Amino acid sequence: MPDSRRYLLITPCRDEADYIRRTLASVASQTTLPAKWVIVDDGSTDATPQILTEAAAAYSFIQVIRFEPGRPRSVGPGVIQAFNEGLAAVNLDQYDYVCKLDADLEFGPRYFERLMEVFEADPWLGTCSGKTYLNDKHGEREEHIGDENSHGCAKFYRTECFREIGGFVPYLGWDGIDGHKCRLQGWKATSLYDPELKILHLRRMGSSHLGFWHGRKRWGRYKHFIGSSWYYVLAASVFRMREIPYVVSGLGIMVGYLQAVLSGAERYEDVACREEIRRFERDCLLRRKSRTLADYHTRIEQAHPERLAMHQRRRRPLERPALADA
Repeated sequence: MPDSRRYLLITPCRDEADYIRRTLASVASQTTLPAKWVIVDDGSTDATPQILTEAAAAYSFIQVIRFEPGRPRSVGPGVIQAFNEGLAAVNLDQYDYVCKLDADLEFGPRYFERLMEVFEADPWLGTCSGKTYLNDKHGEREEHIGDENSHGCAKFYRTECFREIGGFVPYLGWDGIDGHKCRLQGWKATSLYDPELKILHLRRMGSSHLGFWHGRKRWGRYKHFIGSSWYYVLAASVFRMREIPYVVSGLGIMVGYLQAVLSGAERYEDVACREEIRRFERDCLLRRKSRTLADYHTRIEQAHPERLAMHQRRRRPLERPALADA
């Protein structure tokens, strides 16, 4: 593969036997294969371990790390703990890009090649993904995620940016916090509409192993944790009420937020990041998100002209550590 297109995938998973074969097939069919794919089986009790054993035997770029069943399931922090255990098993210096990839996705054969083309065209881009869609009894429909961040199910990062933000925080809401930390460090974070970047999500975003209502309340608790204002959460809840199941999809978010407020739940310790989140969300309400994001991107480019020169130099072949055997 081109020297500047070595990418690392890390997939935390648990009990994904119903979906993971389709994700394995999607990655194996890529026009540019990953240099390494570390799959962390976080205590599966279904057929996932057998499926992963077969996959590792079939593809030399797959490395499986398996933990025995019994570890507590903690959505958010637990996922990042498993991701970090996969990250610790590799030398990140060997890769140009790193991606946290879920095990319940399906995408086209040029997904990662196309994504790297997007990064190569924009030296200020820190993280990016395509848009996600569901296909169930209601037909195919988009999962509405903002353009201001990459999707949590497929977070593709320029390695330099990933290092500068300190990786993912081990808290509920890690997949929203990271985009704001990117902008604070002078990097763009986004998700794009592109036919080659279309992702089919085999399980609905915002759901939970404890049920959909629980998952939506968790979303509301996350908004409280990151410091979102009540009026922004209200606006977001009303927007989500248009999703199936109608009303409930947004109501659960508001209920979770209010429960967190009334119980005095903790908030993210990084005050500067919380303030940035509130400022960004306020601007989105007052000036529309598309205009706010465009202004942020312009300021990032103006504040960091050195990224363009560095990007041009890095297009030349680099000397890197040799990839270690699995």
